[in-house]
Amino acid sequence: MSSPAKALEPAFQGAGQRVGTEIWRIENFQPVPLPKSDYRKFYSGDSYILLQTSPGKGGAYLYDIHFWLGKDTSQDEAGTAAIKTVELDAILGGRAVQHRELQGHESDKFLSYFKPCIIPLEGGVASGFKEAEEEEFETRLYICRGKRVVRLKQVPFSRSSLNHDDVFILDTKGKIYQFNGANSNIQERAKALEVIQYLKEKYHEGMCDVAIVDDGKLQAETDSGEFWLLFGGFAPIGKKVATEDDIVPEKTPPKLYSIIDGQVKDVDCELSKSSLENNKCYLLDCGAEVFVWVGRVTQVEERKVAIQAAEDFVASQNRPKSTHILRLIQGYETHSFKSNFDSWPLGSAPSVAEEGRGKVAAFLKQQGVGVKGASKSAPVNEEVPPLLDGGGKIEVWRINGSAKTPVPVEDIGKFFSGDCYVVLYTYHSNDRKEDYYLCCWIGKDSIEEDQKIAAQLATTMCNSMKGRPVQGRILQGKEPPQFIAIFQPMVDLKGGMSSGYKNYVADKGLNDETYTADSVALVRISGTSVHNNKAVQVDAVATSLNSYECFLLQSGSSIFSWHGNQSTFEQQQLAAIVAEFLRPGVTVKHAKEGTESSAFWFPLGGKQSYTSKKVSPDVVRDPHLFAFSFNKGKFEVEEIYNFAQDDLLTEDILILDTHAEVFVWVGQSVDPKEKQNAFEIGQKYVDMAASLEGLSPNVPLYKVTEGNEPCFFTTYFSWDPAKASAQGNSFQKKVMLFFGAGHAVEEKSNGSNSGGKTQRASALAALNSAFHSSPVPKPVSAPRSGGKSKGSQRAAAVAALSSVLTAEKSGSPDVSPVRLSTSPSVEASRPATTKIGSPQEVENSKESSEVKETETVEPFVEANGEESEPKREREQYENDSESSQTKFHYEQLKAKSDNPVTGIDFKRREAYLSDEEFQVVFGITKEAFYKLPKWKQDMQKKKFDLF
Repeated sequence: MSSPAKALEPAFQGAGQRVGTEIWRIENFQPVPLPKSDYRKFYSGDSYILLQTSPGKGGAYLYDIHFWLGKDTSQDEAGTAAIKTVELDAILGGRAVQHRELQGHESDKFLSYFKPCIIPLEGGVASGFKEAEEEEFETRLYICRGKRVVRLKQVPFSRSSLNHDDVFILDTKGKIYQFNGANSNIQERAKALEVIQYLKEKYHEGMCDVAIVDDGKLQAETDSGEFWLLFGGFAPIGKKVATEDDIVPEKTPPKLYSIIDGQVKDVDCELSKSSLENNKCYLLDCGAEVFVWVGRVTQVEERKVAIQAAEDFVASQNRPKSTHILRLIQGYETHSFKSNFDSWPLGSAPSVAEEGRGKVAAFLKQQGVGVKGASKSAPVNEEVPPLLDGGGKIEVWRINGSAKTPVPVEDIGKFFSGDCYVVLYTYHSNDRKEDYYLCCWIGKDSIEEDQKIAAQLATTMCNSMKGRPVQGRILQGKEPPQFIAIFQPMVDLKGGMSSGYKNYVADKGLNDETYTADSVALVRISGTSVHNNKAVQVDAVATSLNSYECFLLQSGSSIFSWHGNQSTFEQQQLAAIVAEFLRPGVTVKHAKEGTESSAFWFPLGGKQSYTSKKVSPDVVRDPHLFAFSFNKGKFEVEEIYNFAQDDLLTEDILILDTHAEVFVWVGQSVDPKEKQNAFEIGQKYVDMAASLEGLSPNVPLYKVTEGNEPCFFTTYFSWDPAKASAQGNSFQKKVMLFFGAGHAVEEKSNGSNSGGKTQRASALAALNSAFHSSPVPKPVSAPRSGGKSKGSQRAAAVAALSSVLTAEKSGSPDVSPVRLSTSPSVEASRPATTKIGSPQEVENSKESSEVKETETVEPFVEANGEESEPKREREQYENDSESSQTKFHYEQLKAKSDNPVTGIDFKRREAYLSDEEFQVVFGITKEAFYKLPKWKQDMQKKKFDLF
């Protein structure tokens, strides 16, 4: 047996063959698989290895391996985790991205697998720590940071832990409190509510109350009084004390080093892709991130030494613990690595994907492991993307000078390559009165002035409609399905009709090839459905023909319809439609490939050989969501991993790259001036991604405003209309969804306090609560030092009032808590304490005035890191289960089955699998599958030939 086979770790057998997460804990210096029920439990005394498998382009899998080191783990265990990570990577073909994760300083990507948060536990198994007791509830205070992913850290249950700059969560047995520091981030407040929902469901079985206490605006409210009594009564809190956790490593200019025999050595050369040799390892130091780049032909031992060299390098530089170390294999570089280079030439490296997949398959087969997941995926069936609702009103204008000229109805659908157009499609969707799709189409031969005018006029029209339209920039040859579908048919023709194009051709002394009814023209017919039915005028020569397509040949008064032997019936039908569109009433002559007459070949300059090769469709790739920033004038992006609708924060502009199109999503709360720069931001992203990622520079570019998202944008999310319709800033939206539409949240006034009167009122309320037990709920679980007696509560309340009065006399500007305010109509009919009841409590209170406050509850996040499905996904799963009582075997349900079943809904083949076989095929349960966005479901169904 070969040496690699001997090195195969038994615990890793079968790893990486299914999309999803796998975790091992280091026990006695060996990786031990964790049961899925423990996937969120990370003990501070232990080390872990996590493998995340994702679908990649061309049927290959992409791998990210993280080794997580608890703050109390031993050096030996940490070293074992690092070494075993390299071994796991070798088993997977040596192409994974490796991440070192330190407790409390985890990367955004790692935390994104466990939204909304992970809660590290004290103790450990392998380290000899006693496992934390979970039977007895303990009151805990957490600091909650992060607006995309949450870094939750337990802090001492003490007033001194609180400050004015952060958000805190106090988790007691009977109630969970969120304390918002006066200067805390709005988006962090919103994320804290997601954590509270998780804590409520995870540790309270959904049965506890939730209250918001806002620092800086005291009012007479029971919640505030209760909160401060838990800390011994109200008193001023101190300023934030900086800790190591607050040190954010700065990004520095990238510097390249080589790693030779475990030593980091300076490299005296320019920073370019050509500097990286495939038989060596390199270290790229960017300050906040340190990358280890590994050449394709380096040995496993070299790779083990390289990652240790990087850790030693970071330690020698006294870098903060939050410095991230990533190890990359040649051919699988991340965007964050490539962005440090001015460009990243494509095609210079061999196809590592195919090579790696072959090595994995051969190696695992030698070990007797199934290789189904590593093999090439099944043929991809065509998918019809979401299209705009039909039957709408379409208007088209051609740019002519500084104005736009309406295109006659009979010519709508004809686009000349020398012209630019503005297209407005008005349609109805959902319950809204009207929706708008507004695009400017740019011909490949159009002049720059016309292009600018088209963009300006489209923007003016969009602004006049209060920014509601989806606004797009579409370049000839890259028309998206939604654009093509509104024209039946659509034809790209040569030449131009605008005065700008005519003048340009005349000035340059060029021949005007503009299509007319009298010219010789050859039009290629391609497409199979309404979303890709398109006709394009090509050079009128025989070499333009293709056996897989249909063509129209116009010559004088004659028009021929040529059908390639491999063309489809749909293409032949479209040819007839386009012929009637271009030359109404003219009799079409049919010419099947191989039976052409000389009258057909003559206008083409005679018969010549032509291709019989089918045009390959674009490779489908996973979408990516980015936030952006400008660092010293340089445009930079930061990926939002495992994104969901909750990541569309109303204060942000975000970029969604699906590879087929780029969307710039603009939140409602963005500054109006920044909103106008959406297309400039999108263009900067396209330029960068074209240089680094191979994105087409002509990709369709859209601006989408919050609240007006079209179906072809929302398809990339598990879309909940209730979230989309919520109003206010990020925190206000979450409060409305969490507590109900009757609530509103007061805005902080630049961190200023609310004055002595409100402080005094809150202290009096606390004192009143201490002396009158009936309106106050039972005291919640006490801190570790034990519960407080009634007398101590009274003493604390008196102390709080005394403190306030003393502060008033001394003029101390103490900042103190605020309450969650409600509208007067709701306030009159609701209890003083805001509650979120269990589903049963909500059901029982439907006739009460509180029902609107409790019926909309933010979905929490499951252990697998995916957001719980909205109601419609649950209904889909339930309907599929009910309607598919008859089960069939996987081999019968496959689209290319040798023994296919009949009489089923072929759009839902997977629903007819038994629960057991479904999990074997997909690697997840049916319920988990139907929580995925539809595009992810479809990708999985294609992979297993069930689409």
